[in-house]
Amino acid sequence: MPPVVVFYSSGHGFGHASRDIEVINALLDRRPEVRVIVRTAAKRWLFDLTVTRPITFEAFEADTGAVQMDSLRLDVAETIRRAAAFHAGLDAKSAAEAKVLRTTGAALVVGDAPPLAFTAAAVAGVPSVLLGNFTWDWIYEAYGEEVAQAPGLPERIRTAYRLADLVLRLPMWGGFASLDPARIVDLPLVARRSRRTRAEVRAALGLPPDERLVLLSFGGFGLRHFDLAALAHLPGWRVVSTGQVGARAEGGGPTGGIIELDERELYGSGLRYEDLVAACDVVATKPGYGIIAECAANGAALLYTSRGRFVEYDVLVEQMPRYVRSAFIPQADLLAGRWAPALDALLIQPAPPRQRVDGAEAAADLLIARLPKR
Repeated sequence: MPPVVVFYSSGHGFGHASRDIEVINALLDRRPEVRVIVRTAAKRWLFDLTVTRPITFEAFEADTGAVQMDSLRLDVAETIRRAAAFHAGLDAKSAAEAKVLRTTGAALVVGDAPPLAFTAAAVAGVPSVLLGNFTWDWIYEAYGEEVAQAPGLPERIRTAYRLADLVLRLPMWGGFASLDPARIVDLPLVARRSRRTRAEVRAALGLPPDERLVLLSFGGFGLRHFDLAALAHLPGWRVVSTGQVGARAEGGGPTGGIIELDERELYGSGLRYEDLVAACDVVATKPGYGIIAECAANGAALLYTSRGRFVEYDVLVEQMPRYVRSAFIPQADLLAGRWAPALDALLIQPAPPRQRVDGAEAAADLLIARLPKR
């Protein structure tokens, strides 16, 4: 029987799933006979459209992540409440999930980074690998006042992470202090990389070949209360939206010069989101590991705004200049469409030295080393 690898991917946004897909693709390129099972609350369509070989997708809530009202607003109290409720039942969930692992004949568990992955693997007697750039105990512990209402939550999560046999730590990391350094391997960026030229992608999507383009990218949570019409006549720029920011201006008015694309139709045409990133000069976004990695891999600059109380933000802001040209824009200016000065200044920044973006391949090789031989 072929070896079975079970991936538990956090359903928080697109970033965890996107990088896990890159690792899965690299793994199956090397060992096509491996059976991969993904258990996640992330959107199935993302896997269906971007995994290059057959896998088994199982909708499953492996953790609660953070509760987002949209990409820039987070409900901290509800985040802690849900996490505490979920992890209070971790022992029972682990026993049930261990039965799943035994039934499927799992040879390896990979978690990015639901604690349940590691407790279940330990109960089932299956080796496990933690993949990620942060740990959830580190995220939750930063909410001091709120997490005080959930005593023991961070330590319960840390105890789960300590069960991982190997830790694959991605750049721009935070947390991990409680884990055994001897089990940690630092990887290059895991990034989705375009294999097409900018001109080719622009032609395929009907984008203007010679204009400066800025892509709105606010992940799976989108951005509410944003009037796209404010960007319809941005001096010297055209704005591209994939519909995650609101397809029309507030009140239903026209969006003028905004270029609106449907992300699923993009994939259906044979292109991928990283191709769109590569076709644009700048990506306007909140800081997140995935979009920073994609900008670094595809040569786009990054215009970013604040994203609420999320401790990863500070680490990303500090580290991103190593990987991309970047500039901050206050939320008030972002929402009002006052982008031109920041965009113009951004493009005259010198590009940082290129960094390795083959983390998916490096991760796949390390996972394969822990699988039964052919």
